[in-house]
This record gives sequence, C-alpha cells and structure tokens, in this order.
Amino acid sequence: MRRVLVPSHVPDLAPLVPRAAQIVSLTGEAMGTTWSVRLVGPAGLDERPVRGLIEDRLALVVRQMSQWESGSDLSRFNRAVAGSSHVLPDAFFHVLRCALGIACDTNGAYDPTMGALSELWGFGAGGPRTDIPSEAEVASARERVGWTTLAIDRERRTATQPGGLQLDLSSIAKGYAVDLVSDALTLRGFRDHLVEIGGELRGSGTKPDQSPWWVALEDADGGEGDIIVALHGISVATSGDARRFIVADSRKYSHTLDPRTGWPIPDALASVTVFDRSCMRADALATALSVLGAEDGYAFAAARNIAARFLLRTPEGVNESMTPAFADMLG
Repeated sequence: MRRVLVPSHVPDLAPLVPRAAQIVSLTGEAMGTTWSVRLVGPAGLDERPVRGLIEDRLALVVRQMSQWESGSDLSRFNRAVAGSSHVLPDAFFHVLRCALGIACDTNGAYDPTMGALSELWGFGAGGPRTDIPSEAEVASARERVGWTTLAIDRERRTATQPGGLQLDLSSIAKGYAVDLVSDALTLRGFRDHLVEIGGELRGSGTKPDQSPWWVALEDADGGEGDIIVALHGISVATSGDARRFIVADSRKYSHTLDPRTGWPIPDALASVTVFDRSCMRADALATALSVLGAEDGYAFAAARNIAARFLLRTPEGVNESMTPAFADMLG
C-alpha cells in the first residue's frame, strides 16, 4: 500500500486550463546525465523553441560550473595561480554562495572545495578507479580542501584562488539547473510543469485535469518506493549510493565523500531525501545530511525544520526515519 505526501504549504491553484491543453514530454542528455520535462501547453505546440530554451539553460550551467569541461569557468578557476582573484558569472557565484552557506552551517560536513578528493576517488573528470587510494594520498588531497580558505567578495562577485583549491559543485549544480529550467519555463508562460535532471525534481502547477504531478520516492536500492508525493511548488532531491559508487576488494564505496576525513561515508546509510522550495538547496542538503549521518543529520534537519527522510540499512532490514517536517506531509 502506497503512502501519500502532500506539501504543507500549497500555492494557490490557477484557474482551470483550457480543455485543449495537453501534456508535452521532452527528454535529453546533459551534465553527464539525463533530463526530462513535462509541461502543459496548447494543442499543436511547436516543441522546438521550448527544447531550445531548456537546452540553453542547461548549457549555461555546464559552461560555468562543470568540472568535466576544461573551458568552463569553474575549471579555469581550479587551474588559476595562487592569489589570483576572479570575477565569476552570476549563476556560478549564486550557486557558490549557497554552497558556502551550507558548508558554514554544517561546520564543513558539506564542502564545495573538495574537488581534489573527488578526483582522487574516481568521481571527477579523471574517470573511475577500481582500487582504493592510500591514506597518504587521501591526506595529500585533503591539504587542498577547505571552504574557509576560499575568499569571496559579494559586492564585486569575485573569488580568490588560495592555491591548488579545486571546486566541485556536482552536489548542487544539478539542483540549480532544475530551478533554472523551471523558472525559465514559468517566464515563458508554461507555469504548469515537472522538471527532472538526474533524479532531482521540481514541480509547478498541475496537469490539465488539475491533478498534481505525482512522483514516487526512491527506495534504498534506487527503485520506486512506496511513497508518492504531489510535487506542487516544491522540489525533491535524494542522495544515495544506489547508482554512483566504486567496488574494490569486494566492497562498495559510496560516491559521497566526507570532506572532514577524505573517505566515503559508511555504507549503512542508503539514502537521504530532502524537500525544499529550491531544488538547489534540496540537492546540497541531501548530500550534507548524508555526510552528517543518520543521527547527527537527523538532529540538524529537525532543528532547522528541514523535511528529510533517512533510509538506514540494519541487520533487520531498512530502517526509515523522518523529520517532523517530512512526517507532517504524510496524508
């Protein structure tokens, strides 16, 4: 039997859309993953300009924040010499500021400067690895990690490279891209839509029959779980080890790294799901709570009224814990 989640604060519904309206589905690939958009539009809608709008927004994120593109603004900053100051594009600076704010709130459990560790463990542009780095290699990479060493100037929109620091915004950029596409669709007149990029989602408005955009949350193995949520004016992001990991010495290591230790988080925590109006924040918070762990992460989220669910593997099976804000959404 399925459980149903409904946002606590549902925006006012628009008047019924014309009966001739239809759901248009678009899909594609970007940012090393897939994307899909479902939107309500008039019959006979020319999909090409809409697809162009979506692809333009995704290309902007790649151009500014991809560590896999050598010519991106992020990659150029990562290669910059020590002491050099760089004016960052608006979107890049906006995402970096949000990431640094969460790093501060979590005392470094979340850190957007851990690119050296991501590369070391095979989750960066260098590609995957099948062995485990040595403790000496981890210690060396950690010397180039530290959000407090990154100086930014909000008025000038600049960031200063302290030397060897490697930004990695992969835990927040997808969520931002979801927000960017959703906002662009709304401005273009397509207020009723569902945007998904690599498993991160944001829903706005309703379908032509006024029913919400129903989405099933993932279970511990990354499959479709028993909870469905009405995504109306809210975003959802999940951080887990079902898809991205490495296997070495017959053991699976999560792609979520703890910047405080340099090592993957324990595999007992299968996933963390977070709801927020901003998909950017939901994306980053899901990672942050995963690093904090089932106990500290739950306490952090509960104290800040964050709607979060933790799935923890135990000898008896998967244990589910929900923060009060999450549980309040259950119908």
